[in-house]
Amino acid sequence: MGLFSKIFSNARKPEGFFGRMMVNGMNGGSHARMAQWGLSFVDIAEEANVLDIGCGGGANIARLLALASKGKVQGIDYSPVSVRKSQEVNAAAIASGRCEVQEGSAAALPYAEGEFDLVTAFETVYFWPGIEECFRGVRRMLKDGGRFLIVNEDDGLTGNNEKWEKMIDGMHTYTPDELRTHLTAAGFSDIAVHTNDQHHWLCATAAK
Repeated sequence: MGLFSKIFSNARKPEGFFGRMMVNGMNGGSHARMAQWGLSFVDIAEEANVLDIGCGGGANIARLLALASKGKVQGIDYSPVSVRKSQEVNAAAIASGRCEVQEGSAAALPYAEGEFDLVTAFETVYFWPGIEECFRGVRRMLKDGGRFLIVNEDDGLTGNNEKWEKMIDGMHTYTPDELRTHLTAAGFSDIAVHTNDQHHWLCATAAK
């Protein structure tokens, strides 16, 4: 595996030195701009209870904590490197009891039914195994009327996805129609899909 491929293969599950590089990169630049764009499509109450799945470097947890300023934000990621970085970035909120970050998988989420007002997934559903079953797990954890927010860096319509899917094992870049289909099959309603024509970002929102 070449150096370039070795670095970007860590997008799926950051590990070791290159994984630490990856999670640091996730916290700034275009990733930050894309996250802000995606968050513009949901209203977040001050008291909201929020879960960020695939929390990466923890920057999105920090954004969610600022929006849910009287609520609580939890994060989960199956990469120990990501968990440690998220805990470091959000250490003050963790110490105050407003944040928790743990290691775990989107395929086996360890939370109670109806626990969250909002569940977010930034640049992560590409790697979820059995996507519809994972989506059902998300829906189970949402309160009635709760929202699910998905934000992807690629809308699957440019052809660039083929390059990344060859480079990163287990990756699948979903098109808008694919996301609608899988969210509907998982029982979600009020599904809306937004794209950014300049960057080809993709955002989907859905309700329980």
